[in-house]
Amino acid sequence: MTLPVVRGSQPAARWDPFAEFEDLYDRMGALMGPMLDGPGRQLVSLPWSPLADVSETEDAYLIEADLPGVSQDQVSVEVSGGDVVISGEITSRERAGVLRRATRRQGRFEYRTMLPADADPDQVSASLANGVLTVRVAKAETAKPRRIEIAVG
Repeated sequence: MTLPVVRGSQPAARWDPFAEFEDLYDRMGALMGPMLDGPGRQLVSLPWSPLADVSETEDAYLIEADLPGVSQDQVSVEVSGGDVVISGEITSRERAGVLRRATRRQGRFEYRTMLPADADPDQVSASLANGVLTVRVAKAETAKPRRIEIAVG
């Protein structure tokens, strides 16, 4: 049995799944992004979290957070208890002309991660270079591996 084929003069439109994801993202941003705050009804935005990697070396834990366009005075790193908190705010910049599309993140941001038990919260350093914030948390001396000599006997 054969089925009829409908052919039109217009070429069939191609389905683009990424366009649907972008539409869904835009709708969720419009729904969740601005929140009303208190009796003054000021619009505030929720903090967002930057992309980050956490890795471990022999002597430290490294947190690398992507913060393009952020200067040193716009970000702070705090160690509280067993947590490392990276926070700050990206403000909009002055522009000439008409902004046609904006996809860069703005507003308050916060990245939070728990430190492992063998981390030394007193040995923390941070550096910002090429849009990447690197936070180094040293391991405690007792956590570092050491070689034990075996006695013959």
